[in-house]
Parts: sequence; structure tokens; C-alpha cells
Amino acid sequence: MADITDIKAILYTEKSLSLQENGTVVIQTSTRMTKNRLKEVLREYFGFTPLKINSMKVLGKVKKFKGVQGKRTDTKKFYVQLPEGAKLENLEA
Repeated sequence: MADITDIKAILYTEKSLSLQENGTVVIQTSTRMTKNRLKEVLREYFGFTPLKINSMKVLGKVKKFKGVQGKRTDTKKFYVQLPEGAKLENLEA
């Protein structure tokens, strides 16, 4: 069952900052988070229901760590359109 601990970060990249001007926030979560669970978490912890949620699965890259082949963890990215005046505050990891 997904909860607020499954939210890893709010992404602040060049693309996500341009989306924030239009009221869309990019949230990185664990792979077990779903759109419905994220909507419940936002409603419960932040007090608003998002207007729209789009999701994208990000597969971890295969990399070498000190000569040993490894893999970064898989994540999910959610593009969340916030209602007028809503903000994501007090999200500390």
C-alpha cells in the first residue's frame, strides 16, 4: 500500500520548472505508486485534489560501479496538475 514515504522527490529541472509556471509539478516516486494512491496522498497530506495526473515509468540505467556491473533503481514520474492556489509544502525526505 502506497503512502507519503513512497514519494521520493519533487523534481526541479529546466523542463519541470517551465511546467510549474503552468501549475504542473513533477513528482518522483517508487514504482508501486499508482495514480489513485497519489491522488489519495495529495488529498490526505496536502488538502487538495489534483486536476489531472499523468504517469511515466522510468527504467534504471545499467551502470558499472567500481568495475562491477549494477543497475539503478526503477522509478515513476508523475506530472500532477495542481488546482488554482494549491502548493506542495513541507515535503521533507
